[in-house]
Amino acid sequence: MAKKTVADIDPRGKAVLVRVDFNVPQDDAGAITDDRRIRMALPTIRSILDRGGKAILMSHLGRPTGKGPEPEFSLAPVAKRLGELLGRPVILAADTGGPDAQAKAKALRPGEVLLLENVRFNKGEKKGDDAAYVAGVAGLADAYVNDAFGTCHRTEASMHAVPVAMKQAGRPAVVGFLVEKEVRYLADAIAHPKRPFVAILGGKKVSDKIAVITNLLHVCDHVLIGGAMAYTFSLAGGGAVGKSLVEPDKVELARELLAKGAGKLVLPVDTHCADDFSAAAAKRIVPAGKIPDGFEGLDIGPETARKYAAIIAAAGTVVWNGPMGVFEMPPFDAGTRAVADAVAAATAQGAVTIIGGGDSAAAVEQLGYADRVSHVSTGGGASLEMLEGKAFATVAVLDDA
Repeated sequence: MAKKTVADIDPRGKAVLVRVDFNVPQDDAGAITDDRRIRMALPTIRSILDRGGKAILMSHLGRPTGKGPEPEFSLAPVAKRLGELLGRPVILAADTGGPDAQAKAKALRPGEVLLLENVRFNKGEKKGDDAAYVAGVAGLADAYVNDAFGTCHRTEASMHAVPVAMKQAGRPAVVGFLVEKEVRYLADAIAHPKRPFVAILGGKKVSDKIAVITNLLHVCDHVLIGGAMAYTFSLAGGGAVGKSLVEPDKVELARELLAKGAGKLVLPVDTHCADDFSAAAAKRIVPAGKIPDGFEGLDIGPETARKYAAIIAAAGTVVWNGPMGVFEMPPFDAGTRAVADAVAAATAQGAVTIIGGGDSAAAVEQLGYADRVSHVSTGGGASLEMLEGKAFATVAVLDDA
């Protein structure tokens, strides 16, 4: 899946349209609470600016209805934060490919940055094939760069139709440094893993990760299960789960996965449970499958943490998607912390370690391990689909190396 990157184009004096993923979390007042996705795009943006190019950026933010501007989803706070990080002003267009964007793009000078307003203010974005919208966006620049890994699994207009249109006009369409890194780590981990290859899967639902588990059982040496999905597997094995979060309609599926994964699928041996979803609740550590009535599992237990750490310590490649428990609420962060510590130690010993976005990325950030692993993905849904073995049309359409 080798693709040309932004380093392969000459941006001097040219306008380069970059699809970024600035869908950052915000508080009720609109202030950005985590700017990691903005920071991860900086190398691509700086590469264009430092080589005399003009950067035109576009992104979505939140879930607007597509019926025009909605102030609560404006990219204005993002423009402000990006300007602070770049140390230069960021111009904000009032539209995406419309009159204001066209005028500001035309006036843009080398070294300047223009951020288009939220692409999802346009109904043509989600629709994907609105010719007028696509033409308006594609006509803004001399080259296209996809640096939005978090939306690579979606064929929205700015991700697919726009680069197609630009290529048809003879303009280059390449990946940015972030997407290049994401694809290299995630695709190569599946295609050519350094063994033993260990996958760690957590989160709430088996149903969210059926395809991932199935695919990883074909390529991994061990698949370690944590989070609430473990209780559905426990129920499938005849265990008692108390009032733990389970998917009763997925019990038969869990049985099938246990049969397919015999020898590879590894389940918790103990559980940290409580009689209420709170840090002050009465707590117990019990054997897996023996959660008392009135109690719910909220984390893997210490014996499971030790067992998982030993498997991780011997790994050549580790892919982790989904926390082991309620990591936001001590003491039920202990299992996730123990796994994060083991993954960091494996990295130090030469293992390739990949955190697959979403809650697991948030967990390693919160627990202070983000700089101690090989790669933290910016895309939860995108990384899951890549771990399922899916190809992305949004990447396939770009120029081959």
